[in-house]
Amino acid sequence: MEISRTPGLAGRGSRSWSWITTSAATPKGMAVPYGIYDPARNQGFVVVGTSYETPAFAVDAVTLWWKSYRQRMCGRAKELLILADSGGGNSVRSRGWPYHLQQKLVNPHRLTVTVSHYPPGASKWNPIEHRLFCQISKNWAGQPLKSFQTALNYIRTTTTLTGLKVRARLLRKKYEKGEKISAQEMKHLALTRHKTQSKWNYTLRPM
Repeated sequence: MEISRTPGLAGRGSRSWSWITTSAATPKGMAVPYGIYDPARNQGFVVVGTSYETPAFAVDAVTLWWKSYRQRMCGRAKELLILADSGGGNSVRSRGWPYHLQQKLVNPHRLTVTVSHYPPGASKWNPIEHRLFCQISKNWAGQPLKSFQTALNYIRTTTTLTGLKVRARLLRKKYEKGEKISAQEMKHLALTRHKTQSKWNYTLRPM
């Protein structure tokens, strides 16, 4: 799916990495990555969280990418296309995902955002799987992830013969599971569902 003159990205969370201290029974921490991949420029951006993968976390990751990276490259771009999996922080069933997109990305940045979700079982067609996450896994294969910094270093040094470049940020913000977005709050979204597969495709506009 492509929108004319609209930058696009592929996004995915829904996986986690963990490591342990010298005592194999004592967990030291768990990293929750949210990856963003720009297929046009072959560039990745991974936000590593230290809390839970929630819709608020997923949107914070996309917003960090937009503010620190994409906005400079797109100049005055007013539209964004997001190709996302249907689960995890950007779940197609979640009210929090479109709600936080509206509040944290669409309104503050006056950005029209179109989201198209991959149906369940179709994630393998998401380019972020084989062009980004697969390459990161190859880069640290067999290496112990002893700290957040170790994980970030492996992510940042991931590259391919086709010129993949990856940036990474650590986000220590605490997120709570089970956030409830009311039907009344959803009424305040400027959300338009598309005629084709309306559950999976929709557009949010600034208010």
